[in-house]
Amino acid sequence: MQALELWGGHECTVNRVGCVFFDQTFRSGHQHRIEDLERFAALGLKALRYPVLWERVAPDAPNRFDWSWTDLRLARIRELGMRPIAGLLHHGGGPRYTSLVDPIFPSLFARYAREAAERYPWIEDWTPINEPLATARFSALYGHWHPHLADEPALWIALLNQIEAVQLAMAEIRAVNPAARLIQTEDLGRAYTTPATSHRAALDSARRWLTWDLLEGRATRGHPLGERLEAFGLGDRLRSLAERPCPPDVIGVNYDQGGARLPGPGAPSAAVGLEATLQEAWRRYRRPLAVTESHVGAAREAQVDWMREAWDVAGRLRARGVHVQAVTAWALLGAFDWGNLLTRPDGRYETGVFDVSGPAPTPTPLAAELARLAAEANPPP
Repeated sequence: MQALELWGGHECTVNRVGCVFFDQTFRSGHQHRIEDLERFAALGLKALRYPVLWERVAPDAPNRFDWSWTDLRLARIRELGMRPIAGLLHHGGGPRYTSLVDPIFPSLFARYAREAAERYPWIEDWTPINEPLATARFSALYGHWHPHLADEPALWIALLNQIEAVQLAMAEIRAVNPAARLIQTEDLGRAYTTPATSHRAALDSARRWLTWDLLEGRATRGHPLGERLEAFGLGDRLRSLAERPCPPDVIGVNYDQGGARLPGPGAPSAAVGLEATLQEAWRRYRRPLAVTESHVGAAREAQVDWMREAWDVAGRLRARGVHVQAVTAWALLGAFDWGNLLTRPDGRYETGVFDVSGPAPTPTPLAAELARLAAEANPPP
């Protein structure tokens, strides 16, 4: 097993509310600071989750592309010795000419993926769509983001459209680069309820695996949610997806926590929660794992502790034979307005590895901790 790697990523969500697109890359200032990439490389990162987002490259028409921003930055990432993990949608529903529930969303997205792969045939690691289930929930079940739907059938359609889009996209990418890897990320949060609502917890517990189950071809009639989706008239789509599985090369577990939801006294620590979650994923899929986001919205000292615990958990699991490849420091430049789920520009900022609230990014204590972890993983000969 290769050495545990340190990965990173800046918060790059582009989500739509009504007719307005909120772009975290602009909010953090990274849009105009290519020199941030040197800051990231100096931490010792082996790979960088990086946006090649559909809404940013082809905002106005599916056949008009502006690659200028990504051309410069992906080339610089490569020069600095980091591997890019290219993301094509990050909590988005696509440009304004489509949506998550549009029947042609999967084919439009696959067309864009082919263009990206042909533009950057040397990229091997791809996350076509970040957190498909979480995005479907916020957009089609809770109504926070476009298309602002709030019913269960819309949730499943939005999710299945994204899974089909990932399958088609990876086929197009691998037609260009057969060595391309799918690093499929998803939030794997647990549901806790009272005894009176235990049925709801059972539904949520089955649902949280559905992104990977669908890609693996497991969501057939015997699946805990199979009959439920059949009842909504989606049985044919489930069977079609199962006939052409696209299993992830790496199961990417996003493990973030908001400051308001930090465990209280006597509650399980971050390490206990993450360790159990990764063990569950390993037992279920027996595929390489990565913590593809590790972030906590809290005081800087707590952020350091959170990251250190994630790294230590990965080390303990590897010692027991669990194939954890990497831990990712997320929100390198912090994040804006996740407290209101990116529904309005309140200007609430959470620092990350760097604090961008001043005239220039300033390293926080997390930066020194990441440099220490990177040196620990790659000691000098």
